[in-house]
Amino acid sequence: MDITGPKITFPHAEPPAEGEAIEVAPGILWLRLPLPMKLDHVNVYALDDGDSWTIIDTGMHSRRSTAIWERLLDGPLAGKPVGRVVVTHHHPDHIGNAAWLMARDGASLWMTRTAWLYARMLTLDEQDRPTPETLDYYRSTGMEPAIFEARSNERPYNFCDIVAPIPVGFQRLQQDGRITMAGRSWVVHTGNGHAPEHATFWCEDEDIILAGDQILPGISPNLGVYATEPEADTVADWLESCERFSTMARPGQLVLPGHKLPFQGLPLRLAQLIDNHHSALDRLIKHLATPQTAHDCFQPLYMRRIGEGEYGLALVEAVGHLNHLHQTGKVTRSRREDGAWLYQAQ
Repeated sequence: MDITGPKITFPHAEPPAEGEAIEVAPGILWLRLPLPMKLDHVNVYALDDGDSWTIIDTGMHSRRSTAIWERLLDGPLAGKPVGRVVVTHHHPDHIGNAAWLMARDGASLWMTRTAWLYARMLTLDEQDRPTPETLDYYRSTGMEPAIFEARSNERPYNFCDIVAPIPVGFQRLQQDGRITMAGRSWVVHTGNGHAPEHATFWCEDEDIILAGDQILPGISPNLGVYATEPEADTVADWLESCERFSTMARPGQLVLPGHKLPFQGLPLRLAQLIDNHHSALDRLIKHLATPQTAHDCFQPLYMRRIGEGEYGLALVEAVGHLNHLHQTGKVTRSRREDGAWLYQAQ
């Protein structure tokens, strides 16, 4: 793919400090909340609706996070109430504090139907130990035996640990819908792959895009496959979204992402993202000259050592790429005696 074009630029060299805000456009504030992981932050945005704020994404629910929100609401947000909470997708770092903000000021919740259903289901699905289906999925990936043993006997990752209980009612966002925020009209364009029916917002009045995690600078969104839908082709879903967004991309658009820094140069960034995944697939096919499990595919996909803290996300994204190659007929697979899938190039 041709990845030439206007370069990617970053209007703000540094993010806002904890409890502070940067105005990235009139009436649009960029805020940041901490995350307890290698990707140690999430961007959230406050859009000034006059007598109230619309908040885009919310961070994980924790004492520290809610304390920072209290400082933001009393400080940079000038004590005005939150009228709407708009969530781009169902992941905990984006929806975690939505219910807390709603309870504080009586705000309404806006998100896509699929995102709301996933978030609601996962917060209600509390588990003390992994389910048999999850363990079967782990086996199918060829998970490192020591990691499998540890995960089999410990409390798994539960949404309810870091997401405030999702309320029953919400306002649905959907493809081609419109929403007015900060005195501007925005069109909803949904993407897939990183999260189902992920909402992005494209301003009709100015060159501004609220992108969530669908389009990120410097890193690619994780395209993980989980036990909930083990045959999902997340790579195909995400590439389709990127190619569709490319038809609307212009160099001057200011992209406000869920992580890293706001940037311009969207056509080049989308071309890079598409090209990077095609290159990873090409490397993976070469690696599959001999049968391999998902666990065996880290080096060709990521070209670096994967540490313990990254292992889970690396594994589920490896499955996403292998599912894509399998479902497009480029590799075959067979079960090993221990239940792991072995993939091999045709």
